Amino acid sequence: MTNPLISSSDIETYQRDGVVLVRGLFAHHVEALRRGIERNMADPGPYASENQKSGETGRFFDDYCNWTRIPEFQEVVHDPDVADVAGDLMRSDRVQMFHDHVLVKEPGTSMATPWHQDGPYYFVEGQQNVSFWSPLDPVREATLRCVAGSHRWEKEVLPTRWVSEEGFFPDEGQYMAIPDPDKEGLRVVEFDMEPGDALAFNFRTLHGARGNTSDARRRAFSLRLIGDDARYVERPGRTSPPFPDHDMAAGQMLREDWFPVLR
Repeated sequence: MTNPLISSSDIETYQRDGVVLVRGLFAHHVEALRRGIERNMADPGPYASENQKSGETGRFFDDYCNWTRIPEFQEVVHDPDVADVAGDLMRSDRVQMFHDHVLVKEPGTSMATPWHQDGPYYFVEGQQNVSFWSPLDPVREATLRCVAGSHRWEKEVLPTRWVSEEGFFPDEGQYMAIPDPDKEGLRVVEFDMEPGDALAFNFRTLHGARGNTSDARRRAFSLRLIGDDARYVERPGRTSPPFPDHDMAAGQMLREDWFPVLR
């Protein structure tokens, strides 16, 4: 049976558009996640970044892969409703942890999150996957924006480094150029969101976000999960997250001691 937090229509929308809004998915975890983000920012992990770009104002902090050391993040990872909603949206029996991600835009942060797909950065491939992006503050202008249907594009979008805008991997010819969805008339999906709402989107869905020019913080927690068809894939360079020394071979399912099965 479908989890009561979503409907069969939501599942169809997710499969068709690669993005759907799930109201209140993390509602019971908002205060815990706020505490977890403060813990994370006070003690960043090895992959933390301040995303400092010349000419930009404010502070744009992000960090990932901290859930094993931050108990407030573990609470969300092991919430059975989250795993059930993920499995329903992916149409997958299996739900496996991939990683967590924290993104904080302080008031007056001008830097936008550039348009990108997550999938090309990762060492996992497969259509059964989902990212949950959940704000811990009300968001209007600084909400996440997704291009509907982009998860089905034939070629992946060129992965770049957010600050330098350089290509992430050496072979750029296999990717399509980063589009400008607003100029090109693509269907951009975005929502006003309340703390605890979650935008669910596919790893190959093109997405980005404006800067936070408001006088309030924009804290967001993301959770990336994978399903039945997810397999390890070789990339032409260091992936993001890197997960070094994993000892996996192309075509294998991800090792369960690092990426536990949640359902």
